[in-house]
Amino acid sequence: MPDQSESNEILNEFLVESYEGLDQLDLDLVELEQCGANAELIGRVFRCVHTIKGTCGFLGFGVLESVAHVGENLLSKVRDGTITITPPLTSALLLLNDALRAMLCQIEQNGKESDTDHSTLIETLVSLTDGQIASAHAHGNDASATDLDLSDVREPISSGPAHVPPLGQILIESGAVSQADVKAAIHEQALHVEKAPLVGEILVARGSTSAAAVKEALDVQQDARSGHVSDGSIRVDVALLDRLMNLVGELVLARNQILQCTASNADSTLTGTTQRLNLITSELQEGVMKTRMQPIGNIWSKFPRVVRDLAVTCGKQVTIQMEGAETELDKTIIEAIKDPLTHIVRNSIDHGIESPRDRVLNDKSPEGRLLLRAFHEGGQVNIEISDDGKGIDAARLRQHAIDKGLITTEAAARLSDRESLHLVFAPGFSTAAKVTNVSGRGVGMDVVKTNIEKIGGTVDVHSTVGIGTTLRIKIPLTVAIIPGLIITTGRERFAIPQVSLLELVRMEHEEAKQRVEMIYDSPVYRLRGKLLPLVHLSHALGLGREPWPHEPGAAEIPLNIVVLQSDGVSFGLVVDQINDTEEIVVKPLGKQLKGITTFAGATIMGDGKVALILDVHGLAQRSGVLTAERDRNGADKRQDTKTAGQPTQTLLLFGFGGTHRMALPLSEIARLEEFSPSVIERTGRYDVVQYRDRIMPLVRLSEVLEGVTSDAELDGMLQVIVYAHEDQYVGLVVDRILDIVESSVTVQRRRKAGTVLGSAVIQDKVTDILDIRRLIHHVEDDFLATSTPIETREVALHG
Repeated sequence: MPDQSESNEILNEFLVESYEGLDQLDLDLVELEQCGANAELIGRVFRCVHTIKGTCGFLGFGVLESVAHVGENLLSKVRDGTITITPPLTSALLLLNDALRAMLCQIEQNGKESDTDHSTLIETLVSLTDGQIASAHAHGNDASATDLDLSDVREPISSGPAHVPPLGQILIESGAVSQADVKAAIHEQALHVEKAPLVGEILVARGSTSAAAVKEALDVQQDARSGHVSDGSIRVDVALLDRLMNLVGELVLARNQILQCTASNADSTLTGTTQRLNLITSELQEGVMKTRMQPIGNIWSKFPRVVRDLAVTCGKQVTIQMEGAETELDKTIIEAIKDPLTHIVRNSIDHGIESPRDRVLNDKSPEGRLLLRAFHEGGQVNIEISDDGKGIDAARLRQHAIDKGLITTEAAARLSDRESLHLVFAPGFSTAAKVTNVSGRGVGMDVVKTNIEKIGGTVDVHSTVGIGTTLRIKIPLTVAIIPGLIITTGRERFAIPQVSLLELVRMEHEEAKQRVEMIYDSPVYRLRGKLLPLVHLSHALGLGREPWPHEPGAAEIPLNIVVLQSDGVSFGLVVDQINDTEEIVVKPLGKQLKGITTFAGATIMGDGKVALILDVHGLAQRSGVLTAERDRNGADKRQDTKTAGQPTQTLLLFGFGGTHRMALPLSEIARLEEFSPSVIERTGRYDVVQYRDRIMPLVRLSEVLEGVTSDAELDGMLQVIVYAHEDQYVGLVVDRILDIVESSVTVQRRRKAGTVLGSAVIQDKVTDILDIRRLIHHVEDDFLATSTPIETREVALHG
């Protein structure tokens, strides 16, 4: 069942579309009367009334549906040519338009229909449908308007929302005019539909009332009309939004160039103006991007019908639940994931959820459950499709892949259960016993994976036999402007999408000679006990082969490793220099370069030069990292995954004093930074730094945590863990960053809840686990509340 907010959103959308349709209906009916029969116009008029009838029936507005249905019947005969367009017919249809609009106003105001009697209008429309009035008109009988009794039909429905009475009623109750005068005026207005004057204008012209009384009534009506839900929205062509997005992208590029040019300029006025331009550009970019955002519920709305129909076809009972339907994505992303999500949902019902009989035999409810869940996390959108079906047997998958010749027996033996599950994404792979109209052809999941990766996303699968299966999709919010890491290799700059970046490693030459090893003629680096395959970017791009640190002729320079992830596999990309991170505008490659899988696009840097954007997945495939790494480390990963049967998590370790160690989940951290004491300022109780156009408070953990002492030098570089709290950054100052580990930990919780959850053994040492969210509440609310963009505060101060 949809919640109240979803119901309101559906109703508002219905009202906006209906108001727009009725506005166009007025124009189309008048044009039809002037120009005669026009198939296109008649079809458009029919579709407008038909759409309103169908939708209001779905929403449960029975009276509105019945009135629209009678009008639809009449328009159906007009469309078929059975009835011709005549002035009486046009007048009646315009009255229908007015009636529908008034009923929509009532629904908008009160959320329900009124008890207004529309029997006269319905009788008129039915008479026209049966040809009675049209026939009389054809025989010269003067029944065009008078016999329709327009005054009785129109008066109750002539005004706006229900809380404002009709104009005639206002004037009658004020004693300004008689009921007969008002009805006569409305009658005259109905006879001049093409250029119908306002009722008030007619009354003033006749001298039936004072101009002041009429003006007051008209003002009341005007105020009421301005409250329509349709007044709060506007439809914009997607092509125009795309053009605006491109222009904002060009503005971002120009902004980057200006920032680079003024970085070394000592002119304070120019620097201030540049910073303001930077801030305005960032907010404009964010605003334009929001105009392209749509809730994922727009594509989820069709899934209940898909699930119902497919469940009936497969003889199953399935209920669907949706969480996070309001989660927003760029329209381009929405369109790209529509088909992949549909295929995954179909697969879950066909392959995952068992028949009612099998579920009952396995002590389950006969009705299966499919859950769609979406949420924002770490600058990405996470989508989960879960079922409580039979799950996927990893051993059966491996054997099936061997039987179909997709992998060898030796390769299958080295696969962990998690890696085996990814065989469902192999081209031509299917476990269906027979081909049906639902599945079994081995085409689908590989296409799903390819389409998701085309937009910079990843797809993963987790399953437990007898419990169910979950597919997790991670995709960027937008593909037009993305954060990227700028690196240099062979005197050429490249951009790496930050979504694929895990961490950065830098080693001096002597250390690199010891820690870079060769296994099966391939270089690897042991990162926290796991082998990380290395790829030199200059080798992969054909820019020349640089020797590895332990090889003869290697230059005695530091080794820079960018740790990336593709398809669940991590590898290290060796580059000459790591520059900085910045927002880059993605430009598509020309048709001559589209076939090169190593590059995902191009961008223009601050100095006006072009830099290519690396396709991490294509680079990993071209370098053979994916296959080689799986073959080499499959056994090790299988062992790691099964450790104590517990899930693993990635933790950041940091220390204080001599031996005090603490940890917190890496997913809670935005960045790790170092700050010089010279940039630290003071406001109120807090040390602060200017960070990314914000004022970031610094929280010294040694001062707020009980039993924690610091031995860091006061004049040394500050090690800061940056935590993103809504739209505000908070910096946690620690003595030193120790390591990043991935392991399953058992936390021994403390009796008294606090900023320290408890302790666990990590790397054979007792480590306190920090509850960073609880700690952040110690930062004063009044400070966080005032941390708004600079120009906003200026307006508040001077306004």
